Amino acid sequence: MMAATDPSSQPKPPTIQSEEVAQVPRVGVGIGVLITKGECVLIGRRRSSIGHSTYALPGGHLDFGETWEECAAREVMEETGLSIHNIQFAAVNNNIMKEEFRPSHYVTIFMRAELSDPEQHPQNLEPEKCDGWEWVEWFRLPTPLFKPLQALVETGYSPF
Repeated sequence: MMAATDPSSQPKPPTIQSEEVAQVPRVGVGIGVLITKGECVLIGRRRSSIGHSTYALPGGHLDFGETWEECAAREVMEETGLSIHNIQFAAVNNNIMKEEFRPSHYVTIFMRAELSDPEQHPQNLEPEKCDGWEWVEWFRLPTPLFKPLQALVETGYSPF
């Protein structure tokens, strides 16, 4: 039988000072939504400390307890007022953006979706975050692209 050991005699795990935690950016999970209409996808120009003035898909942060599909539908509705359906996984990539004003690291999950009603028109519901939305042909995307989208394009992925 082994002798019980005094917990106070056990080595303690190292502690992290609050200053150290503040210096290390957290890893976030983002969702980018490839909404298709004909041969086009919906794209907007960012107004953000991360990827400012780059072109990106609608999307945002995955909230605690949310599925990828729920996040995609919520973010698209919040940003554009569009209702989407047939939401499916498309791709994922890992983006370390050290050169940004606010360095960040995101795992971006891309979801593909269709408009619930093809007659809907996107609205710019968050003008402080986006200059506006437009339908653009996938193979004629404007530049510069937001890093996660650029990385997706560079893989040869096509939503069509």
